Amino acid sequence: MRLGPVVLAALACATFAGRANAADIDNVRSLELGVRGTIAQHCAMGDIPNVDFGDITRPGLTVATRVALSCNVPFNMTIRAQNGGLANDHYPRGQGPYAGTLPYRIGIAMPVRRPNQSVVARDFDSRELTGGREISTAGAIAVDGMALNISLGRPSGEAGLLAGNYGETIEITIAPS
Repeated sequence: MRLGPVVLAALACATFAGRANAADIDNVRSLELGVRGTIAQHCAMGDIPNVDFGDITRPGLTVATRVALSCNVPFNMTIRAQNGGLANDHYPRGQGPYAGTLPYRIGIAMPVRRPNQSVVARDFDSRELTGGREISTAGAIAVDGMALNISLGRPSGEAGLLAGNYGETIEITIAPS
């Protein structure tokens, strides 16, 4: 014999009601029911493609890209640069009047929700990043990615940049706060 859900519920109520005193049921005005659950923390960032500016003697070089970013908890982002600028592979300090490092600015903008939407945005000079800099979402979450913008600056050497290949490694790390 198959019993429907309503019949099963009625049987369950009758079973438990038999254990309670009639006075307990008559005097009840409210009941509290505790309900619990969990959601695992999730923070993920998409790949950031390598950038090749080509001839870096051209003024005003900039690259902008979108990066996938999703974090269901507030977080801190740390940005750290290896050289503090695009550095010459062999002579990062330059030679004579020629500079061996080209500074840049990096801008980050993240749409966040707390529950209202806003944007957390920061700009950093490449020299600041050798010690690492941090951006906090200040209690907000990010689910709409982030915009990354890198603009090359001017060399500090009086004669410009030393010939050669230049490179930099920028590390971006996210950690729940």
